[in-house]
Amino acid sequence: MTSMSAEKIIYEEQDTTVVKTTPLLNKIEFSGRVDINNLLARARKEKEKNDKVNLVFLGLIFSIITIVGIILSF
Repeated sequence: MTSMSAEKIIYEEQDTTVVKTTPLLNKIEFSGRVDINNLLARARKEKEKNDKVNLVFLGLIFSIITIVGIILSF
């Protein structure tokens, strides 16, 4: 009979587990309309990001050309 009480205690401990859920703070409701200003702002941000990446690549290419030119001149 003592084994049953031990099993019961273990079972009761397992029942007290806490389940954590994340709150629904980022719930977005769509009204069915599209705001053109939001779309244009997103397009501008993407274009600025692409322009920055292109400038980095251009700087890298010119740096490589300059370094190769300096090495070949010696």
